[in-house]
Amino acid sequence: MERTIAHIADATENHAADAAPRRALITGIGGQDGSYLTEILLARGYTVSGVVERDPAIRRSNLTAVQDQIDLHTIDLTDRDAVDALVSGCAPHEIYNLAAPSFVPASWDDPTATLDFMSGSTVRLLDAIVRLTPETRYFQASSSEIFRGTDQSPQNEETTPRPISPYGVGKLAGHGLVNSFRVEHGVFACSGILFNHESPRRPVDFVTRKIVNGAARIKRGELDKLQLGDLSAKRDWGYAPDYVEAMWKMLQVEEPDDYVLATGKLHTVEQLVEAAFAEFDLDPKEYVVTDPNFLRKADEALLVGDPTRAAEKLGWSATTSFEEMIAIMAAAELAGD
Repeated sequence: MERTIAHIADATENHAADAAPRRALITGIGGQDGSYLTEILLARGYTVSGVVERDPAIRRSNLTAVQDQIDLHTIDLTDRDAVDALVSGCAPHEIYNLAAPSFVPASWDDPTATLDFMSGSTVRLLDAIVRLTPETRYFQASSSEIFRGTDQSPQNEETTPRPISPYGVGKLAGHGLVNSFRVEHGVFACSGILFNHESPRRPVDFVTRKIVNGAARIKRGELDKLQLGDLSAKRDWGYAPDYVEAMWKMLQVEEPDDYVLATGKLHTVEQLVEAAFAEFDLDPKEYVVTDPNFLRKADEALLVGDPTRAAEKLGWSATTSFEEMIAIMAAAELAGD
């Protein structure tokens, strides 16, 4: 079964029982990161509100265990009046903006909508803080995709961004807005530059979940072959619950800053395949085939993060190993989670 989030929320960090609970607002609450973040905040005594997709069938399953403990909203995050009403009504101590299209290649399907949403939602939330709740602390989910075209490796907070997809450009716009509002208006706003982080809650169109899910289906006799792209491609993969812990830590320090959140270690897709298939006692050579249709274009940069600043200022590191992450995902597939 999937490891619970309780191991992260140390009881010594819980807010005092007689203190008024802190209030958090999470956009994208139904996704992988949003659902894990919700769990650690509830465990620490927060009251949590969240923005979900308008279609109730989308990703609500991640919230099943906590749906009775949270307040959900369906609004257009690019609508100023709607965002103002949400922020004013929730009066959050902390906002975590995680809402964004999550699958990078799909951002080319409608680049205008991708950019409009990613920049528009960020500026609406930050502007609402300035005008309505200036003490609110704000976290922005940035991405290693802002570095996709760089020639520097590893990447840190000082690496010059060079995005090459609409998704990366949208993430960079949000990243820049955080800095602008922090400097111009004194907003406590931080960007977490998130490198790849995975879990059983990843959709199956992500390669990590696709591979683990594929191995499970082969084991059950539901699939004959697993088609993949470049097995030599390398990624800096971590475990999502570790990363949402860092998001929380970023809003608890005295001064706002931006942080690379990464393991600092690279693994190939082939290593991921071998680890996943080993969990099911399968030989990947018998089942995995490469398909050029799955090769990713313009994949120039070797994206690996340098999390030194997060270690020094937040006391954070990615504590779950690559092998442990794959084992957790495999166990969840076996359990049907």
